[in-house]
Amino acid sequence: MMKTKTLGFIGGGNMAEALVKGLLHAQVVPPSGIIVSDVKAERLAHLTAEHGIRTTQDNHELVAASDVIVLSVKPQVIDKVLELIGGDLKSGQLVISVAAGVPVSAIEARLPQGTHVVRTMPNTPATVQAGATAIAAGTYAMEEDLDVARALFSAVGRVVTLDENLLDAVTGLSGSGPAYVMLMIEALADGGVKVGLHRDTALLLAAQTVYGSAKLLLDTGEHPGRLKDMVTSPGGTAIAGLHTLESGGLRRTLIDAVEVATNRSAQLGEIMAAKMTKK
Repeated sequence: MMKTKTLGFIGGGNMAEALVKGLLHAQVVPPSGIIVSDVKAERLAHLTAEHGIRTTQDNHELVAASDVIVLSVKPQVIDKVLELIGGDLKSGQLVISVAAGVPVSAIEARLPQGTHVVRTMPNTPATVQAGATAIAAGTYAMEEDLDVARALFSAVGRVVTLDENLLDAVTGLSGSGPAYVMLMIEALADGGVKVGLHRDTALLLAAQTVYGSAKLLLDTGEHPGRLKDMVTSPGGTAIAGLHTLESGGLRRTLIDAVEVATNRSAQLGEIMAAKMTKK
């Protein structure tokens, strides 16, 4: 399905390159089936040299050559980009947005009526093919459009399909989650340093422990509580540490962080929608 399509990425930043790398590695599309546009010529030169794909600084050229247009630009400039390309879109083309917090309604307001739009919320681990992405259909998107989006983001991690009204929750959990996890890794490493480990050793052990624990959960499908209990011997070290974490309110703090980030995502989305749907 994907091998016969041309994918056009407007914006050649880290997320676009992660998707390109994943697609090529998984042989979902050949290099000739990808074109990327960006304002920076040196960035395009890097992408061509590294991945053998086509590049351009002309968004009109990209839209004309593409079956699927991926909006991989920052939310602050998406309005300008949509105004520029709106008149170039043809019937049957699919627009996939990676712009965080920009609602489907705002995107559709700047494009011809009937345009097929899929909104996505990936996260930064996609850059190492370990992302978590949620996708949601726009007003006119079909199941085959979701299939294309799933194939695209499955190349860089795991994908869930949700209603758009849940994407703020996804932003609060997996979109912002890497920042929470980095803080936890840093804190675990600090603990290791406090009890005598060298900083580099403590950081390696903390990061590998988080990585291995997540992989164990995903590969076994076990409930995290059961996996926790497997480590927790009566009167042992793990239960002593867990008692301290519960006393410090770690569980409640993480729940609150997801909730606050979700609410902030919703606020920013409302601001963006108000701006972009103004006539």
